[in-house]
Parts: sequence; structure tokens; C-alpha cells
Amino acid sequence: MSKKKNVRDTALQLLETIEKNQAYSNLLLNSAIDKNEINPIDVGLLTELVYGTLQRKMTIDFYLKPFIEKNKKLQSWVINLLRMTVYQMVYLDKIPERAAIFEAVEIAKRRGHKGIASLVNGVLRSIQRNGLPSLDSIADPAERISIETSHPLWLVRRWVDQFGEEKTLEMCEVNLTAPLQTGRVNLTRISRDECLELLEEEGFEVEPSPILPEAVKCLRGNLASSKAFKYGLLTIQDESSMLVANALGIREEEVILDACAAPGGKTTHIAEKLGNSGKVISLDLHEHKVKLISENAERLGLENIEAQKMDSRQAATHFEKESIDRVLLDAPCSGLGVMRRKPDMKYTKKEQDLSQLQTIQLSLLQSVAPLLKAGGTLVYSTCTVDREENQEVIEKFLHEHPEFEGDTTFAERMPVAIKPLINGYDVQILPQDFGSDGFYIACLRKKVE
Repeated sequence: MSKKKNVRDTALQLLETIEKNQAYSNLLLNSAIDKNEINPIDVGLLTELVYGTLQRKMTIDFYLKPFIEKNKKLQSWVINLLRMTVYQMVYLDKIPERAAIFEAVEIAKRRGHKGIASLVNGVLRSIQRNGLPSLDSIADPAERISIETSHPLWLVRRWVDQFGEEKTLEMCEVNLTAPLQTGRVNLTRISRDECLELLEEEGFEVEPSPILPEAVKCLRGNLASSKAFKYGLLTIQDESSMLVANALGIREEEVILDACAAPGGKTTHIAEKLGNSGKVISLDLHEHKVKLISENAERLGLENIEAQKMDSRQAATHFEKESIDRVLLDAPCSGLGVMRRKPDMKYTKKEQDLSQLQTIQLSLLQSVAPLLKAGGTLVYSTCTVDREENQEVIEKFLHEHPEFEGDTTFAERMPVAIKPLINGYDVQILPQDFGSDGFYIACLRKKVE
């Protein structure tokens, strides 16, 4: 079996598994690369086929519909094979259409029978001959955005209500692009310039982030395989996520609580900003995730992190009242801001998931609030872009907790590029703002009596 077939066979198998088990594509992809011994040269194509087909699934289904309408009972693997091939025909310039069709027919012969192979060939040749149906036929603007960018209609309508049509379209379009990998330099050990130099010597194509002084952007290569990462000079983290430690306004020797901490990106950033002084108490619900935090701290040479397995909703019974200088609650959320990294998420989320999350988010806030000293800072953050999980949560919390107020000095400690987006004491970052994850940060202060 040639490598190319192996790549397409593996891609098809992955698309099947993701659809059947609603499993996360990023995790499955990594294990498939190892298990099938995919040639490193072909890893890029495999990733492109799986992510691309998932990313554009609704658009591809719109294109396919008139050509398969008569065949009511197609098996799911045949539909996924057609999707994957149409993806190559429409979106991949480097693969000739005839090659993509030939490969699809060969897979159909191997996996099915002669009849299926000729059906696959017939459908794909018809598309090649007749061209694709036009998206202009969709009159409703929200539906058009939904099909054009492969986002569920309920989500598009919701975003149009919250952000307007133009911003929604921009966000949906950005969600179709692959995110750049970014890293955070461990400034307790090395300067950013020195770190960039080391990475360049190793053959990585990197540049300084224009947003944050501790961040680097990786244009080519995987930072996780660098010596800088191995020796604890670097952590892989999105720029939006790095803003959280800035929002806290950390001073040395403070005691800071990170209430939902795994895998420890923000915890280690806080510890670095403390200059390895003071203490970061990091809580997570799961033992294996607490272990991850400790391993990260060890790799980075940080000794001021105390990781504990605990449900943060019980935090008030474990720690003394008003004993913590600053609290970070990076709350469990729908993750709608990181869709670029998990394209399959779009099709599994349901609208009712969001309101159930608000209850959890509020109960977590209520649990950590009493631990904060008077005058202390509470930062609430999520990697979502939805009002119900963001602004509404904070409005409800402030309404129920008059001892807290929005911290309007928030903008003063944030990077210049972010300041225009800040609205008083909170900020909603959309993926199109500067190419990072969609993220929300609110900064609150406990009043001094």
C-alpha cells in the first residue's frame, strides 16, 4: 500500500471515529500518527485532510447534496469519503482533481464493492463536470453564514444577536483558519531575545509577539519539540491566555489562588511573575491534572507552586477567610473561543449547554469570593465569546455581592495593544482581534470597608 493511500485511509478512519464517538480530533490525530507510522512528510497532508474536512463539513454537505439526494442509504464511511474528496477538489490547490478522485475510487474498492466504487466515481465525476451549487441561492443572511463557514445555525443566530452580522461573519471565517502556535518565555531563566536566538539556532522560524513582551510566535516547527521547551525556558500558551496573569497585577511575595488550574499554563505564568517568590495555590478536580501542574512547575524550575486536588466549590471550607491576596478563576466554559483548535466542537455543542455552565460558573465565584482579602483582586476568565457565560455571569455576581466592584484600573496594567478593547473592568477578545483565541477577562476588587 503506498503512503498516500495510507494517509487517506487513515484520514477516513479518523473522520469515522470522530463522528461516531464524538471524540476530539486533536487527541485522535496524534495517536493515529504514532500507531500507523505515518511518514513525517505525510503528517501535514493527514492533518489537513482531517481538520479541513471537519472544519468545512456543512459547506461540503451543501455542495454534495444535489449529487447524492437519490442515494438515500449511503453508509457513513462512503459519505465521509466523498466529503474528504470534495474537500481536496475545492480547497487543496496542490492536489490534482483526477488524483483525488482516483484515490477515492481505490479506497471505495478496498472498503466496499464494485457498485460502491462506481457510485463514488459517478458522484465525483458529476461534480467535476457540472460544478458546485452556488451559495447565493441561500436568501437568509444567518443561514448563508452558517453554510458558508460551517457553523451551526443556532450559534450563528446567537452571535448575530450579540455581535452583529459583520463581526459574526469575521469570527466564523477566522475559525476556519489554523491558529499560529505561540509560546511564553520563562523570564525567570532567560530573556525573550536569548530564547528567540536559541530557537532560531535549532531551525525554528519564530518572531517576537507584538502583543506581549514575554510571548513568541512560531511560524514553522512545533515548540514542544524544542530544547528551550525541554529545559524549561518556554511554555506553550496562547496570547489571550497570557493576558490573565497581567490582569491580576501581581506583586512579589503574594499568595495567589488559581482555582481551576490544570494543565498549569496560567499557574506557572503567575509563579514566574512572582519571581519564584510568594505562593501560588493551584487547585484542580482531577488527580492526573494536578500531576500535570506539578510536572510543568518542575520543568520550569518553579518552587512556589502548591498543587492540590480539590473541587474549588469546596475551597471556602479548606482555606481561611480573607487569607488570599489575589484569586484567579479561569472557569469551566463552552470553549467557543477555541474552535479553531477543535473544529469538531462546532457540531457537538448544544445551546442548552451554555446556561447549565452559567450555574457552575456562578457557584465557583461564590465559593472563592470569601477567601479574598479586602482590597484584593479577583480575575474571572473564560475561553469563550458568549455573553451568557461572560458579562452576564459577572453582572449577576456583582449584583449578589455588593462587597465587590469592577476594577477600573484594569486597563493600566494591560499591554498597549489590548487597551482599546477594554471596557471599564472587562474585555472580550474575539479571534479576529489579533489572531489569538476568543477570550473573556473581568477584573473585580473586594472593597475595603
